[in-house]
Amino acid sequence: MKLKEIAHSRTGDKGNISNISLIAYKEEDYQLLLEKVTPERVKEWFKDIVMGEVKRYELPNLGALNFVMDKALGGGVTRSLAIDKHGKSLSSALLEMEI
Repeated sequence: MKLKEIAHSRTGDKGNISNISLIAYKEEDYQLLLEKVTPERVKEWFKDIVMGEVKRYELPNLGALNFVMDKALGGGVTRSLAIDKHGKSLSSALLEMEI
């Protein structure tokens, strides 16, 4: 299944860092997110975009994971020549990941 079947996402960016939150629709699906959506998998999923470290923060009371991806925005929104690889498009791309 794809992540979008059990979760939704929010995102933000600051400088060359992208921040994606992955939130389970149902409380019982949070454990599956913990098991299947590791920092390593997220780094691999975005291997052509994220040049730095991916850190995962767990928010069990919200049923959410937060991923902070360093060196992920081509130098930052104001320096990148990429067309809209910032913000919302990265969170949508993560939801396409198969688990």
